[in-house]
Amino acid sequence: MAAAEYTEVVLPGKVEPEGLQVRTGLPLPVPAAGQALVGVEATGVSFAEQQMRRGRYYDQPPFPFVPGYDLVGTVLAVGPGVGPDLVGRRVAALTKTGGWASHVALDAADLVEVPDGVGAAEAETAVLNGLTAWQMLHRKARVRASGTVLVHGANGGVGSVLVQLALAAGARVIGTASARHHDALRALGVTPVDYRDDVPARVRELAPNGVDAVFDHVGGRGIVGSWGLLARGGTLVSYGSAATRDDQGSKQWPVLKLLGRVWVWNLLPNGRHAYFFNVWAGRALARDRFRSRLRGDLTQVFTALREGRITAHIAVELPLERAAEAMRLAESGTVAGKIVLVP
Repeated sequence: MAAAEYTEVVLPGKVEPEGLQVRTGLPLPVPAAGQALVGVEATGVSFAEQQMRRGRYYDQPPFPFVPGYDLVGTVLAVGPGVGPDLVGRRVAALTKTGGWASHVALDAADLVEVPDGVGAAEAETAVLNGLTAWQMLHRKARVRASGTVLVHGANGGVGSVLVQLALAAGARVIGTASARHHDALRALGVTPVDYRDDVPARVRELAPNGVDAVFDHVGGRGIVGSWGLLARGGTLVSYGSAATRDDQGSKQWPVLKLLGRVWVWNLLPNGRHAYFFNVWAGRALARDRFRSRLRGDLTQVFTALREGRITAHIAVELPLERAAEAMRLAESGTVAGKIVLVP
């Protein structure tokens, strides 16, 4: 193991992106029993970090902490109880926090092997985003060929993977995005809708009988419009509350309000269904089952990536030390795809 020190980016409190702290020269973590030391090759910026720096992510840890929801890297060493054959393998992990570092010690059971032929940055685009997209599409909405789906934010990190997986499943896809992203969406086979327009009216023109699924990361009052676009038997999957990112007050309230709407909607006798998607659901009560499901689903996404059924959309790759710049760029809303940090 060549390196003896590592670097990490710390979120010290409710700060602007420039308030992120880069710490270098730290003693390298030593993997404990059941752990592996991963040399991080790629991590990324997600919407969760944007909420965390505002103190508005639902279950974020107390400040200070190292952000970073997922990572891809190579196993450099293992602790007691872990087979030595894991050393040298490229792996991915869903971490929620801690990924913005050059080296991370993780439970070996939480690592998912990245197949040959998939680069680190490519794989990074598919960890949180790909897993979220796969599980929403196939485990919640259960979209079938010939169905029609609406994806809000079709150019974003999750949205760009979701539209490709939906198209690969044989679905017709309508996607909202700003006009500058429409040509790229059309090239994929998506019917674009400008999110600044009257989206419900435009979608009803395209799908007069309603859509089979809506994937909504916006939340807020617009979620009611998403519910209203469903055909009988359709499914709404809400997986965020971007509309309330800059709100003040309780960070729990937007989520609780969404959960309340979902509960009420599911009681209505109209054959429609609603879910609030949480990628961590089930982990606390059945960790082994959660790990097995995560490993299986993420492997499916990596296989689709390797076979070309989906393509990695990398907005930009930046050094880890430029995390503040990466955060600013992510919050600007001007990029398509995933912003990747490279230690």
